[in-house]
Amino acid sequence: MVDKPKVVMFPGVRPRNFVQSALRTGLERTGLLRLAGMITSRKWTFVLMAVGFLLGRAVILESLTPFAVAYFTVIYFLRRDMILPVAVSIIAGSWLAVASEPMWTAMEVVVVYLLLRGLEAYERAELSYAPLLVFLSTMLVRLFDNVIADKLGWYELMMVGVEASLGFVLTLVFVQAVPVLTLTKKTSALKNEEIICLMIMLASVMTGAVGWLAYGLSIEHILSRYMLLLFALVGGAPLGASVGVVAGLILSLADTGAIVQMSLLAFAGLLAGLLREGGKAAVAFGMLLGSSILTIYVGNQTDVMASTWESVIAATMLMLTPKSIIRIISKYVPGTQEHVKSQHEYAKRVRDVTAQRVSQFSEVFRQLSRSFGQFGTIGGEGQADEKEKRDAVVNHFMNVVADRTCDSCHRRELCWEGKYYETYKMMTGMMTAVQEGRRTTPKEVPREWSTHCIKTPQVLSVMQQQYELYQHDQHWRKQLNESRQLVAEQLFGVSQVMEDLAREIKREGQQLHMQEEQIREALEGLGLSIQGIEIINLEEGNVEIEVYHTFGRGYDECRKIIAPMLTDILGEPIAVMSEKYPEKGAAIVVFGTAKAYEVETGVAGLAKGGDLLSGDSFSTVELGNGKFAVAISDGMGNGERAKQESSTALTILQQLLQSGMDEKLAIKSVNSVLLLRSSDEIFATVDVALIDMYSAKTTFMKIGSTPSFIKRGNEVIPITANNLPVGILQDIDIDLIRVQLHPGDTLIMMTDGIYDAPGHAVNKEMWMKRVIQEIRSDQPQEIADALLDTVVRYHKGDIVDDMTVVVAKVDKHQPEWATFRWPGRPTVERPRTVS
Repeated sequence: MVDKPKVVMFPGVRPRNFVQSALRTGLERTGLLRLAGMITSRKWTFVLMAVGFLLGRAVILESLTPFAVAYFTVIYFLRRDMILPVAVSIIAGSWLAVASEPMWTAMEVVVVYLLLRGLEAYERAELSYAPLLVFLSTMLVRLFDNVIADKLGWYELMMVGVEASLGFVLTLVFVQAVPVLTLTKKTSALKNEEIICLMIMLASVMTGAVGWLAYGLSIEHILSRYMLLLFALVGGAPLGASVGVVAGLILSLADTGAIVQMSLLAFAGLLAGLLREGGKAAVAFGMLLGSSILTIYVGNQTDVMASTWESVIAATMLMLTPKSIIRIISKYVPGTQEHVKSQHEYAKRVRDVTAQRVSQFSEVFRQLSRSFGQFGTIGGEGQADEKEKRDAVVNHFMNVVADRTCDSCHRRELCWEGKYYETYKMMTGMMTAVQEGRRTTPKEVPREWSTHCIKTPQVLSVMQQQYELYQHDQHWRKQLNESRQLVAEQLFGVSQVMEDLAREIKREGQQLHMQEEQIREALEGLGLSIQGIEIINLEEGNVEIEVYHTFGRGYDECRKIIAPMLTDILGEPIAVMSEKYPEKGAAIVVFGTAKAYEVETGVAGLAKGGDLLSGDSFSTVELGNGKFAVAISDGMGNGERAKQESSTALTILQQLLQSGMDEKLAIKSVNSVLLLRSSDEIFATVDVALIDMYSAKTTFMKIGSTPSFIKRGNEVIPITANNLPVGILQDIDIDLIRVQLHPGDTLIMMTDGIYDAPGHAVNKEMWMKRVIQEIRSDQPQEIADALLDTVVRYHKGDIVDDMTVVVAKVDKHQPEWATFRWPGRPTVERPRTVS
């Protein structure tokens, strides 16, 4: 038997934590933990210093060093707190360069620093001046160098100009690349130019490693292939090939003997990107295969082995790279799943914040509605309050009358102290007479009043005055209460609209990739090349699908092929809702559920006396929520003022209905607007028919308007309502008349200029029904023209009033193209819930 080792327990310390505590204590004593914490807190300082060191060491075309001063200038603008360590690292890198020129590099840094400080003194130090400053400093220092060395020839001048121009361009590159490299870029999507700039900067940094060897292997080759593998894994073949071309070009400029690296890296990046779907191992295999093929073609056995080992080390580095780093890079590269996911998450956060704000505003409007609506009483409490109010009114009357008549009377004490009951009874009788409006002359005053009070006429006069004041006060109080109630209803309606908006915002579109791919396969099976499909909604009766394509405008494949095919695989009628043809890029076509019914309209009208401006207004518009509105309004009188009132009423009503507000509340809001616009007597009739495009159920709202008529075959059905126009009374009666229309029904709405044409001696409704029955056409415009022509002929050519008639015909929607069945194509499976 082997004895188990005993574990020594310290108070308050577990066995597992004891080892960790001991190790932590040892690290703290050696200072390693403190050093690790410092490195973590200042990691970007060390990264930027390392980049500066390598850029200070980088040389291209054997003598040009344009990287250092361009990098320092960009750091000056973007990370002012790091200019000193970055400057030191740049000069140190230049000291250890192959062509060591630390003095001239330091002079360039000093010159550009002095220029920047000078611009700051005049408050003109802007990032846009950075390339020009780099150009000037490089030009001045290099010219000074050539003058001192007495080598000022045409070749030297050309090389100075080339180096200054490269510094100018590299400054523009670093301005784009440094924020991406340090993850300080504001947006999470990179443009193609920014990706290229980042590649150039990374390749420039690798140029600083030219000449470094480890066991005969080139460090810059390992780093360039690792960068190629990283971007090929993230962005696929296009990005991998681009990185290979850029990195190979810059490395070949740094080492003219490595010109083959450009073609090698480009080909290896292409193969690695093509195998991106296989993961890290497949990408590494593609790069190894591509680099080996070209190395065998252009090199000897030693080169092949060295290149192979360099590729193997780069692949090993890729395998050891954490997924978090690859995920961070993917977020910045457009087209990757991580980028799409980050965009989706950002959109979701924005949507949630917006929905929350809209909900808060909705609650604010609801609270305002409650505060405005907190008046009036209900039930028994209302009766009790009425009794209290009446008692208060009686007491008020008594006090005012006593103050104005009885205070100066010598019988005051006798009446109000000795005969209080008789006095109160007499005063109550007087007040009742005043309220009932009875005019009592001195001869008609009851005998008991004149016997009890010697100032009966004065008391009646005071009571009459106070009662008139009371009536006036009650009138305005009632109007105020009605206005408050209307405002409360309007605020509540706005709250409901905002609440519905918040609910729509919160609805997150489900990722329907399977259905999108199914539709794409069906379209490609028909020979149609589709660039993109996005399913926004698959709810039955509310389908919305966006298709991106590059078809010509004249072929109309969307209506003839795509819509019928979607109708078949979705199991409900689908039609083209809208088409957008931008100047550049693919066209966007929106497909949606086709309406079960369609409405065709016709309008005819004349102004009084043949004038150009009629006081009538009309509107035929689809509200966007599955309803079609046919509206007509007649302003008071004729001419411009009547036109203004009728058009105002219809415009406000249309906007309120489109926003989703309740029909009754919308009419009340229009009425209040017309009341508040002017103190003059202005009003307008409103006649609206809301037709549901899915069920043909129609809601009529008639405010002071003439009857409308529904022609169904040979039958004519009148639709009437009795109420006043809007803009006259504060509280109006709104009658909603709901009628089920049938396919083929024709709705005829008119103003009083048409309806009142036969005069008062004729039954207008019977006359209009007979005229409509005699019209044989079934086209809305022909019916409107025929009805207007009949009225004008009835008056022998005279136009006695503004006349407008609007005709709407409801028919079953008939698709333009029949649905066809594609053999072997299954129907799209709808999700159970679309959240």
